[in-house]
Amino acid sequence: MKSDIHWMPARLVACRDLTPTVREFEIRPESGAAASHEPGAHLQVQLLVGAPGSGRVQTRSYSLVGAPDGQSWRIAVKRLDDGRGGSLAMWRLAPGDRLLVSEPRSHFGLDLTAPGYLLVAGGIGITPMVHMAERLAARAARDGVSVRMLYGARNADELAYLPALEQALAAGPATSLQAFTGSAAIDFAAEIAALPAAGQLYTCGPVPMLEAVKRAWADAGRAQADLRFETFGSSGRLATQAFAVRIPRHDLEIEVPVGSTLLEALEGAGVQTLWDCRRGECGLCAMDVLAVDGEIDHRDVFLSAHEKAAGGRICACVSRAVGTITLDSAWRPDSP
Repeated sequence: MKSDIHWMPARLVACRDLTPTVREFEIRPESGAAASHEPGAHLQVQLLVGAPGSGRVQTRSYSLVGAPDGQSWRIAVKRLDDGRGGSLAMWRLAPGDRLLVSEPRSHFGLDLTAPGYLLVAGGIGITPMVHMAERLAARAARDGVSVRMLYGARNADELAYLPALEQALAAGPATSLQAFTGSAAIDFAAEIAALPAAGQLYTCGPVPMLEAVKRAWADAGRAQADLRFETFGSSGRLATQAFAVRIPRHDLEIEVPVGSTLLEALEGAGVQTLWDCRRGECGLCAMDVLAVDGEIDHRDVFLSAHEKAAGGRICACVSRAVGTITLDSAWRPDSP
């Protein structure tokens, strides 16, 4: 459970298409003042997900884009026609529509004391990086700290915010930006080797890219604390399909439909589950697996490769299964 979220009414005041599949939304709280936020912060949004007339309210978390202006917040959403429905719900909104949002909160903070930075973004993972790049470019102009960004997308048409990033990172000799498209390989080992000692790497993007960055970082012998990452989720190794969940402690069996996460299905059934990020990063929602009749499709970046292979835990916010999975819950009966 996460009980300290303060929801507030807001209105969509503008939207614009950045690429064929990425749309930016400008959201203004009805209080008239948008709280400030640091690089890496998120905005949680309540959406009616599902077919019009039969949807249900769900929460989605989106990175805030760019520096705050005190009046509104900006997020960008990639349309996923085969996703869980949140992006389609956002794309159905039009200027003037009302919605509930949280105040900005951050799980991906930027340390401004490092001697150098490498920013790596893949696809829609560019959204938290825009503010980071702007803030670090200002520091580079002030004290000469090196800042390099690597930005990859499927094709050039999908490089959202590229002009703004080029402007920010082309301002001085200590900053640089390189864009990659298609199947072009990024030599992460060489890029990490060029980073100053105690320099930091910030990355956000698809899970395969994050795993490649993490392997290269470990192979380079760099301090784990200097690698900061965030993911917008994984589509998984297995096709998304409905699966069954048994929870003996509650004498309960439920189905997780295609359009719902395991965490959402548990909440809908009244099973209280701890959670925080809802992106498979923090591990707070990890549950013990008692049995699997089928296969777990781990889609998180919290559990190690060894833990995933062992199959003893599952991150309920993003991971799924094929077949039937039996879980333990944190609930315990009150003592007499």
